[in-house]
Amino acid sequence: MANTVWAVDAAHSSLDFSIKHMMIAKVKGTFHKFEAQIAADLADLTTADIKVSVDLDSIDTRNSDRDNHLRSGDFFGTEEHPKMTFESKHITKTGDGEYDVTGSLTIRGVTRSETFAVSFEGSGQDPWGNTKVGFSGSGSIKRSDFGLTYNAVLETGGVLIGDEVKISFEIEAAAQA
Repeated sequence: MANTVWAVDAAHSSLDFSIKHMMIAKVKGTFHKFEAQIAADLADLTTADIKVSVDLDSIDTRNSDRDNHLRSGDFFGTEEHPKMTFESKHITKTGDGEYDVTGSLTIRGVTRSETFAVSFEGSGQDPWGNTKVGFSGSGSIKRSDFGLTYNAVLETGGVLIGDEVKISFEIEAAAQA
């Protein structure tokens, strides 16, 4: 399957995050709308070309007030910056089916190089004869690196919102004709 283009199957994929709250707990969330295009040769995934676009308005932390605050200018500013994007620049094989994917992540108009650990979960055919592949991955970023600095100091010391955002994803993609 040299140079195959793979499109994300949104019904079988997820993009999630977690962040410390009050320095004692974690708040989790997801983005419901995102797309990715992967051009890859399964025999050599280090040559893959990966482009991801996330609709930031699709954020869901199971609290509508918090979600609306995250969409506001205090955080993502989705009216001016509706998308978060990632484009791979370099992929290194780190083990059997394991890779470090480094690329340009853009949030609020700020682009930085970030690396995510990605596992190739395998490939197969669905009951209708379509070829599918699976990937899972994780990484972390500092929200302050992207200008997301809103916070509040706690009376007991520390801050309301942590700086490190942990990101995880599960991707199922279908070969395109």
